[in-house]
Amino acid sequence: MFRILQIALLLLLAAAVNAQNVSRDDIRGLDEQIQDVKKDVIDLTATLAQLEEKLLFPSNTQVALFVSVADEKPFELESVEVTLNGEIVAHHLYTYREIESLQKGGVQKIYTGNVQAGGHPLQVRFIGKTPSGKEYRANASYQIDKAVGPKFVEIRISGTESEINFKDW
Repeated sequence: MFRILQIALLLLLAAAVNAQNVSRDDIRGLDEQIQDVKKDVIDLTATLAQLEEKLLFPSNTQVALFVSVADEKPFELESVEVTLNGEIVAHHLYTYREIESLQKGGVQKIYTGNVQAGGHPLQVRFIGKTPSGKEYRANASYQIDKAVGPKFVEIRISGTESEINFKDW
């Protein structure tokens, strides 16, 4: 046991001597190289995500659904459920930060998928509350008419009127 401690102490002393031989310029240069590599990795990740989306969702079959909130009166969206062609494709419970972003005019991409050209039934349900605690619920249906090329649909939710409007982009 004592022998192991002696060896460990000698290794620590050798490492300390080697560390003193490395200059601050060498460390600074290494740090810059690490930052460059991190930037390259971030750039490659973004490019890879774009390529992945193009591969998984070709533009001729792509449909994307977005959620926004009408800015008439304060309203806290709690959840949204989206059904496309009779199948639930998205369900989202909102955090405080997401609600805040939507109230400031933000738009959330809730679903991206592939569908063939033609008509596709879309059903949307939401639950929300006013600042006083009154609960709102609403359902709405819409027919997505998909042609060749990407299709984008905005789902605009108004809590004060408990209504959902759809807009093709």
